[in-house]
Amino acid sequence: MSIRLIIMMFLSIFIFTGCFTKNNNYTYNNTNTTLPYPSASLQKTLQKRVYLKNNLYDFYSQWKGVKYKFGGNNKKGIDCSALIQQAYKSKLNMNLPRTTLQQVKLGKTVKKNELKTGDLIFFKTGRNSRHAGIYMNNGKFMHASTSKGVIISKLNNPYFKRHYWKSRRVLY
Repeated sequence: MSIRLIIMMFLSIFIFTGCFTKNNNYTYNNTNTTLPYPSASLQKTLQKRVYLKNNLYDFYSQWKGVKYKFGGNNKKGIDCSALIQQAYKSKLNMNLPRTTLQQVKLGKTVKKNELKTGDLIFFKTGRNSRHAGIYMNNGKFMHASTSKGVIISKLNNPYFKRHYWKSRRVLY
């Protein structure tokens, strides 16, 4: 072996063993002996949210692209409030009213920055017209678009940002 190779091996061993040395000076001073796991109630809440999110995305996969039809309530055509009604009935076993004006009275008011999966979102799109959707997560919501049918859109889209009206929580 060449002297150069031996020196390289020695330096490599020296450098890499330095990375694996144990620090014996560390002291654990935490007197709290409980495990860092969420409480049972928090776990249950998290499980509900995951269940809800999965069910809503499953619903969306079944309805994606269904065309918009004012007054429609099936896969031949559906409007925004019927979409909400269908999603809640089929995936959450909840009966919600049929119209946006009835749905906007449900549950409790939620601030836009406090939205959770399943919250209802409402928009004033004209003097006497309203639009609604279901908040999914990460700033996105499912709705029946008049031009694209059932889709997921971003809440911060300029159109929806401009026409946002209010949000309601009917779950939790």
